[in-house]
Amino acid sequence: MKNFRASALLILSFAVAACDTGGFGASEDSPYAPAVDHSEQAVDGLVVGWRLMDAGEYELAMDSFVRAGLEQGRTPDVLAAVGTANLVMGRLGQAETILREALKADNTHPETWNNLGIVLMERGEYAEAEQILRRAYALDNGESDAIRDNLRLALANSNQPVYGDEKPQEYKLVRRGSSDYVIRQTP
Repeated sequence: MKNFRASALLILSFAVAACDTGGFGASEDSPYAPAVDHSEQAVDGLVVGWRLMDAGEYELAMDSFVRAGLEQGRTPDVLAAVGTANLVMGRLGQAETILREALKADNTHPETWNNLGIVLMERGEYAEAEQILRRAYALDNGESDAIRDNLRLALANSNQPVYGDEKPQEYKLVRRGSSDYVIRQTP
């Protein structure tokens, strides 16, 4: 009976030792992600989304913008960000709808007007794009080279009749902050 208890104790100690990670904390070379500190304030989803846009991770940026929308509501900033992400991913119909909604909520951001103008140029609606980009340029007081270049392109395209093959055009996407996005049509 004494050997049985000793054997049971030995088996139990091996079983407990097998469950141990080898210390009180996670090792430095652990393949698992560190634990989340729930006591800290989360980074704003819009900030994360714009960083992901800068990195070229547009789908992840869209997810981050949507999460920001869940936290903040459908603010003009969130709508403009989602519309811009849709534009970069080539979802022109969705981008136009969301950017127009953002402008209904707050029509004082030249970046949003510019991005809507780009959507309209991509869709071949040069006359409306010209008017939209004029408004963006006026709101920006002519300070943005990207908006000026887009307006010039819209003016050039609205004055030229479209016959035959169109040449690929280069557009610059503008957002609040220090980055410009470049969208190129594929032939």
